[in-house]
Amino acid sequence: MSTRPVDPAAESADGRGGQAGRRPSGWHPKRRESSPARLVAFEVLREVDEDDAYANLVLPLEIRRAGLGKLDAAFATNLCYGTLRMRGRWDAIISRCARGRRIYDIDPPVLDLLRMGCQQLLGLQTPPHAAIHETVTVARNFFGQGAGGFVNAVLRRVGERADEWEEVIRSSTASRTEFLSLWHSHPRWIVEKFEEALAASGRDRDDVESVLAADNEPAKVALVARDITVGQLAERVGAARMEAEPGTLAPSALLLGGGDPHRLYAVRDGLAGVQDEGSQLVAAMLAGAPVEGPDGLWLDMCAGPGGKAATLASLAADRGARVHANEPREHRLDLVADAVEPWSDIVDLRLGDGRDLGSQEPDRYDRILVDAPCTGLGALRRRPEARWRKDPGDVPPLARLQGELLASAFGALRPGGALVYSTCTPVVEETRSVVSSFVQATERARLLDAGSIASAVAVREVAGYDGCVQLWPDADETDGMFLAVLAKE
Repeated sequence: MSTRPVDPAAESADGRGGQAGRRPSGWHPKRRESSPARLVAFEVLREVDEDDAYANLVLPLEIRRAGLGKLDAAFATNLCYGTLRMRGRWDAIISRCARGRRIYDIDPPVLDLLRMGCQQLLGLQTPPHAAIHETVTVARNFFGQGAGGFVNAVLRRVGERADEWEEVIRSSTASRTEFLSLWHSHPRWIVEKFEEALAASGRDRDDVESVLAADNEPAKVALVARDITVGQLAERVGAARMEAEPGTLAPSALLLGGGDPHRLYAVRDGLAGVQDEGSQLVAAMLAGAPVEGPDGLWLDMCAGPGGKAATLASLAADRGARVHANEPREHRLDLVADAVEPWSDIVDLRLGDGRDLGSQEPDRYDRILVDAPCTGLGALRRRPEARWRKDPGDVPPLARLQGELLASAFGALRPGGALVYSTCTPVVEETRSVVSSFVQATERARLLDAGSIASAVAVREVAGYDGCVQLWPDADETDGMFLAVLAKE
């Protein structure tokens, strides 16, 4: 990491404070109190593991519940997210220091503590005395002396070889792919899918290491200016004493240097939103794609949770167009309604299966966005636990659904209209294969040059390949969005 987060417990003798947050039922801390920042991180890790919680949702709640100050909150955030991202690497190291105990024979809560210890020692470069002592204290308080002694022994072995682990893992793995999987902490099947996708998008398969490393770096927070100019948004960010810089891809983007974007009144009022530059480009490409004839009715077929729908609505408002936002799940449609509230006079909400739209509303829409459900492997920077929840078996049913949604959307597109198909994943079966299979089977479908369309609306040239655009977290500093543009002849 480029900067080392400060560990408050290592900076001052009284930095440990009181107990933090809600404790799992039946756990009774004993003896010396533990670092509140570590307790918050540990609590979130347990919720992610036991309850399938999302770290980005529960971590802010736990930080507020514990009353952490700014330094403690920053340390807890880096500790929690880093532990989740690098779990594969830490497990590989722990397994070599556990002296005969297989990794999954270790009790899950104790294993989470060991991962936290590795993240402190090797990821955050926390001083060893603080990293080991504080982690052992949590183990002893919650699980007793035996667990504390085990954690102490393993972490001391980890720390003794701190500068050697990359070579140790490299020399003990059977292939480059296996090493990359362990060291860069991605399941092997994801590494292989990324290699295949790189080759399919015109890049070298060996670039996969750069992509994996980028996935393990925290993503910058990107703001999208909707009912406000980027300059006006920058002024409001500056007035809130937050640093920002222009985006490198989308003309509507402003990148924050830190701080909570939800403090900004522009975000609270819906004039701006938090949205990755890749997603902003999707909306801009739909608005910028060439159409023949009228341009008054747009469709967002898979609108939940509403970020792209809101950005589309802001663009449609400038054209005098209306937007229909479709979502099959009622609770997500409620989120769409909240997101598009500033443009509620031009947005119509629809609850239903997008696969029915082609037959129910044939040849109706001038522009259609199909931001299809997908594995989400392009957003691993932002969702640190997601890589451990995905499975290669997820891909085939999603690819079938994506093909069905694309076919339905094309049926609802009027002749002369434009359709953007996008996913937040580079997996070939969910991207190029879906599009190429559909175009080959559909006489009136024509694939437009997505690279040229993207370059016309972006702040820089966007590289396309075989008519499509694949963004990457390393080369583009965005989520791994895939984009294709189709016209109906």
